[in-house]
Amino acid sequence: MIHRPASTRSPLGRRAFVAGTAWSLAAPGLIRSAAARRLDELVLFGPPAGPSITLAHAIASRRLATLADKVTLKLWRNPDEMRAGLTSRTMDVLIAPTPTVANLYNRGLGVRLVNVMTDGLLYVVAPDPVPGGFPGLAGRRLAMPFRNDAPEFVLNRLMAIHRLIPGETLTVETTGSPIEAMQLLLAGRIDAAMVPEPAATAAVFRGALAGRTVHRAIDVQDAWAAATGSRLGLPLAGLAVTDRFLAENEAVIAALQDMLAAASAAVNANPARAANDAAAVLGLPWPILKDSIPYSNLVATKASAARPALEALFTTISQADPAIIGGRLPDPSFYL
Repeated sequence: MIHRPASTRSPLGRRAFVAGTAWSLAAPGLIRSAAARRLDELVLFGPPAGPSITLAHAIASRRLATLADKVTLKLWRNPDEMRAGLTSRTMDVLIAPTPTVANLYNRGLGVRLVNVMTDGLLYVVAPDPVPGGFPGLAGRRLAMPFRNDAPEFVLNRLMAIHRLIPGETLTVETTGSPIEAMQLLLAGRIDAAMVPEPAATAAVFRGALAGRTVHRAIDVQDAWAAATGSRLGLPLAGLAVTDRFLAENEAVIAALQDMLAAASAAVNANPARAANDAAAVLGLPWPILKDSIPYSNLVATKASAARPALEALFTTISQADPAIIGGRLPDPSFYL
């Protein structure tokens, strides 16, 4: 079970105080303020993964209509595209892997974390059960999407804890996308794939269409909790914002967080409607998206409230290589 972390208070620097002023306005007056200074256009960017369902539903249900004359969602397809968008300032508000946002912040690239949008959505799918959990992957070929990204950091730490040696006791093949990993699995070219939702659900669906049983063999969130002792979940993705955009639109970002919290609750309460809203933009059939939502642990937890879980994650994945998060834990100003 995923446990949401309680909020903590930390001394804030000047930058955090400035942004915090807008966040402390919380409530109807804030939304009216944002509406009075509505944007011509608000472009949100997200991955082809579970948290983007929340954005798509928020837009389709017109929850964000008071923020801008036009609100759109565009997908980034791989981490390199996402990082380029952040560093070039062509993506100002986007869902991104939380370790990546921490890395860029620590390197002084002007980005901060608004919230956490999932408490964990990684699964190992396989045509056969995996007895013994994660250690049971020994001797298998495992596909994993994207090199040098959050799922790989989690995988590497789990392998180290369970003393699985890459290329010896476990063969890992990196793919260009979750869908490619799923296709290798269905073609029988690998034994298992570690993928985020909705790719895990897509593998189960498409396996059934091909007359093959595909199991959601390992809940990686449970495997992480068992291996690390942390019951705070895997907050691997959240909404990030550039300092430039935040400085000009503090009230908009604060109102956006409130609206996404409401949208996340609506998605979990009515997966069918949310899936219908997101099917076209994510390019997946709505039944797959609908069935993926209960496994996606979708939330919209303020970054400041999620800080204990984030710091637990950052500390663990960076033990072998602190450069993953830019050499240190982010200071309090990182967490809006």
